[in-house]
Amino acid sequence: MPLSNNVIGCINFIAVLLSIPVIGAGIWLSMGAVNSCVKLLQWPMIILGILILLVGLAGLIGGFWRITWLLVVYLVAMLVLIVLLGVLIGFIYMVTMKGSGHPAPSRAYLEYSLQDFSGYLRQRVQSSYKWERIRTCLSTTNICPELDQRFTMALDFFNAHLSPTESGCCKPPTKCGFNFVNPTYWISPVDMSADTDCLQWSNDQNTLCYSCDSCKAGLLANLKIDWLKADMFLLSAFIGLIIVYLFGCCAFRNAKTEDTFRQYKHGYTDT
Repeated sequence: MPLSNNVIGCINFIAVLLSIPVIGAGIWLSMGAVNSCVKLLQWPMIILGILILLVGLAGLIGGFWRITWLLVVYLVAMLVLIVLLGVLIGFIYMVTMKGSGHPAPSRAYLEYSLQDFSGYLRQRVQSSYKWERIRTCLSTTNICPELDQRFTMALDFFNAHLSPTESGCCKPPTKCGFNFVNPTYWISPVDMSADTDCLQWSNDQNTLCYSCDSCKAGLLANLKIDWLKADMFLLSAFIGLIIVYLFGCCAFRNAKTEDTFRQYKHGYTDT
């Protein structure tokens, strides 16, 4: 059964390579300024990718060294991991279906409402305990201070395409009618009753709009964008693993058939 085992080993080597997009997606999410403050999917992706890597290595060893029981374990475990990966992909898609920005008058950037997002995502930020930790983390990043370096004129700022987190956390809502001094310093509001976030705004650089619902919504919008990007990597790995798994099953079945035929032929020759 050498040829078939070598084929199985080569197929499993591809499975090992397909773990890289899964692990890479988790690492990429953990490195982002926003995602580093909201640790939700990074570790599940990384752990799942590592498990795919280990199972693929087990199949690789079983294929090249003709360890039948290890190949059986590989086929069962890889099927479970493929199902889990599919569930994760579907989960990400379902929780990110809702939530999009709304245009503000005379502004190029969008503004965000917390109620537009799925219940699962809202629950991640509505708890005061959870949000306090996230808020503290956001205030230590350079997300808002960098705006002061990039924009000095009001017109340039109003025509900028801000990220959702920049739009929600670094400035007051447009409907409040604040006057621009710099991206993180606003004065003389026109209508403080227009939105509850108007009362939350502060020119204190450690406060800004980090306690605003618009900041929570902006953060979720950023998560949605990043999660969907990561989901594309997971989807490509998922499709690849299904193809590899099907080829692996066929190769394993053919190998068992060859082995049975060889044993039968050997027994027939002996008689």
